[in-house]
Amino acid sequence: MDEENIDNKVEVFIITGLSGSGISTAIQVFEDMNFFTTDGIPASIAPELISLASKPEMRHFRGIVLGIDLKRKYLTDPVADLLPILTNNRQKNIKTTLLYLEADDDSILKRYASTRRPHPLEQEGYSLEAALSEEKNRLAKIRNIADHIINTTGFSIHDLPRSLQKRFSQSVENNPSMWITIMSFGYKYGIPKDADLVFDMRCLPNPFFDASLRECTGLQQKVVDYIFKEEPAQVFRKTLLEFLLSILPAYNNEGRYRLCIAIGCTGGYHRSVAMVEYLAKNLMQNGYKIIKEHKQLQKKSL
Repeated sequence: MDEENIDNKVEVFIITGLSGSGISTAIQVFEDMNFFTTDGIPASIAPELISLASKPEMRHFRGIVLGIDLKRKYLTDPVADLLPILTNNRQKNIKTTLLYLEADDDSILKRYASTRRPHPLEQEGYSLEAALSEEKNRLAKIRNIADHIINTTGFSIHDLPRSLQKRFSQSVENNPSMWITIMSFGYKYGIPKDADLVFDMRCLPNPFFDASLRECTGLQQKVVDYIFKEEPAQVFRKTLLEFLLSILPAYNNEGRYRLCIAIGCTGGYHRSVAMVEYLAKNLMQNGYKIIKEHKQLQKKSL
């Protein structure tokens, strides 16, 4: 495979660091940010994986993330194994970032106690505490050349994803990373269990009481015109959109990958449907990734 054909716009992240510091979690976060990821590979096969970026079927990925094992006993000099990869990529103008994760000994010991998994160097005959010390020694030179060092001491399960997204995802304003499902539903059938935010449309004019609109749905313009004919309904619709636009960046900044907004009315056919269509259209125009769902209309069509 010709490495010269690699698109130099592709990003390459090499992730390494101390065992128990969150490397696997970090790789999963990058996967959710649309990177092609691998974990636990030896440095020798990294160039071959990086060259995959030249394949047409890889073009939809934002980049490649390699979790490289640099701590094994057979590696007498981890830097000697890693530097050629970094040098070769940078000569080819392939943006490459070396990310190093670490945590203090107490945090790592607690994590191993909770997971009950062995430290990789315990297989070489080290006690857990001795393995932590030996691993630091083996990776000291790697740490010195890292582009970013993240200390995960005291991190909750949400803190590392939030930290990585803040550093490496596209800006929230220009490209929100969170997927938003916005769904209509009928209160008479119950509130959706997966809803994060719920808004009630039963204060709006109800087309059900107009015989000519009763069998229609909020997907039809004449129903929309009926619901939002008067100024109070128009103000309600505009205010709800402005409220969502004001709070969604905060949810995105928290590192959420999905948010479910449920819009309800009595039956789930008219007011909630019309509002979902309005909100979905305007949120997409503001750069949000939207999935629309009309729960009662789907059931009606079955």
